[in-house]
Amino acid sequence: MAAGALPCLAFPAPALWWLAYVALVPWMLLLRTAPTGRRAALEGWLGGAGFIVAVHHWLLPSLHVFLVPLAALLGLLWTPWALLVRELLGGAPRPGRAAAALLLVPAGWLLSELVRSWQGLGGPWGLLGASQWQVQPALRLASLGGVWLVSLLVVAVNCAVVLLVAVPGARAAAVASLAGCAVLTGVVWQWLPRPEASGTLRVAVVQPGLVGGADSAERRFAVEERLTSQLAGTHPDLVVWGESSVGADLAARPDLARRLAELSSRVGAPLLVNVDARRSDRPGIYKSSVLVGPQGPTGDRYDKMRLVPFGEYIPARSVLGWATSVGKAAGEDRRRGEGPVLMDLPGGVRIGPLVCFESAFPDMSRHLADDGAGVLVAQSSTSTFQHSWAPAQHASLAALRAAETGRPVVHATLTGVSAVFGPSGERIGEALPTSASTASVYEAPLARGTTPFVRFGNWPGGACLAALALYYAARGARAVRFTRSAPAPSAPPARTVRG
Repeated sequence: MAAGALPCLAFPAPALWWLAYVALVPWMLLLRTAPTGRRAALEGWLGGAGFIVAVHHWLLPSLHVFLVPLAALLGLLWTPWALLVRELLGGAPRPGRAAAALLLVPAGWLLSELVRSWQGLGGPWGLLGASQWQVQPALRLASLGGVWLVSLLVVAVNCAVVLLVAVPGARAAAVASLAGCAVLTGVVWQWLPRPEASGTLRVAVVQPGLVGGADSAERRFAVEERLTSQLAGTHPDLVVWGESSVGADLAARPDLARRLAELSSRVGAPLLVNVDARRSDRPGIYKSSVLVGPQGPTGDRYDKMRLVPFGEYIPARSVLGWATSVGKAAGEDRRRGEGPVLMDLPGGVRIGPLVCFESAFPDMSRHLADDGAGVLVAQSSTSTFQHSWAPAQHASLAALRAAETGRPVVHATLTGVSAVFGPSGERIGEALPTSASTASVYEAPLARGTTPFVRFGNWPGGACLAALALYYAARGARAVRFTRSAPAPSAPPARTVRG
C-alpha cells in the first residue's frame, strides 16, 4: 500500500513532478517478484487502494470511513496490470519479452485509468499524466494524445527503470526505450504545430474567499458584488464568478437578477455566474452557469451534467443513503443537465462553461473546443477542502485541458486556487491563492486551429486496447497449438490376474 501511495507526491500540493518517472518502481519490483499470480493480484489490489487513498485523502471530511471501501473497490482495477507486470517482467525476461513489456505494461496501466475515468467510479481525478501539468514538453504531448499519452510515457519510463535495476540482460532494451521516449518528446516539442494566436480576451476572475454562517449565500453575494464593482474602468470582456456563487434561482429572485444586470452595466462586460438552487421552472436542484448582461440574464444557461458522487448525488441512494449520516454527503440528489452549451460574448468569442470537477474530463473540454468554443471556463468551489491538496490539484487540471484543446482555460473558484492558462497550458499571470479575496483581470490569449487530440480524441486508449487484445489473442493461439501438438499420454501397462 505504501508503494502504491508513493506517486501521490508527484501531484499538487507537493508537486514533485519528476518523482512520477520513478515512483512506480518500488511497486513494480514487488509485483515482478511475487511468487504466485494470486500474490501479484493481491499486491496490485493493495497498491491501487493505497494510491486512491493517498491521492484522495482530502475527501475524508466528506466520506469519512466510506473512503476505505471505495478505495478497496477501485484498487481492484490494478489487479490485471499487476498480473501483466509479473508475467512480462518477472524472472529474467529475454530481450523480446522485455521489449513487449515496455509496450504492454504502460498499456495495462492506461486500461485501469480508462475504466476508473467512468463517472460512476468517481471520474478521471489523479491520472498519472496529470502530475506533469507544469512540464511544457509533457503538455505538448497532451495536445497530441491528451493526458492519456502523458500517462503512457510516464509508465514506460518507470518500466525501463525497473529493467535497468533488476534485469541486466534487458538493459539494452531499457536504454532504447528511454531514448525512444526522449526522441518522441523532442520531435513533438519541435515539430508539432503550436496554437496560432488570434487576439486576446480580458477576463476578470472574482474570488470572494471563505464566507461561512447560516446566511453565507447572501453575504457571499455581497462580497462578490463589491469586488466586481471595483472592476469598473478596467474594461474586461468577461467577468467570471465561481461555482455556487449565487444561492437562489434568478427567476425567483428578480432583485438578484437586477443587481447583477447593474453590475454588468457598470463594469461594461457580461457576468458568468453560477446558480446553485432549486429551479422555479422545473423540479429539482441544479448547478447552472448563467450569463448575465446589462439587460439581465441573456438566456444562455448551462446545467451541470456530470455530478460529483456523494457530494452532489448518492449512487444507489436506496442502498448507500446511510452515507449522509457519517459524512457531508448530499442530502438530496441534484439534477443533471441535458447537454453542453456554448455562449456568445458581445465581441464574437464563444465560451464553453464547465462546472466543478467536469474540468477533470478530457472529453468534455474536447467536445466544447470541437464545437467552436474559443475559451473554456471552469467554475469551481473547493471550500470544503480549503486547507488540503484539493484546490491546487483542481487548478492544475485546467493546464492540461488548455494544452489538449489549444484553447485558454479560466479556472474561477470561490475560495482559490483560481488560475488562467493559455492555449499551450502555460500559466497566465499569477494564480489567486486560497487566502485571497479579490478580483483580478487576466489577458487570456486566444488561438485558432485544432489540436490532434481534439481532432482524433483518445487514440492512445484505442491503441492500447488493440495492443493488449493482440497480445492475449496470440497467447491464446499459442496455447491452442501447444495443446494440439502435445503427444497423447501413453496407456498404463496392463495388469493381469492369474487364476
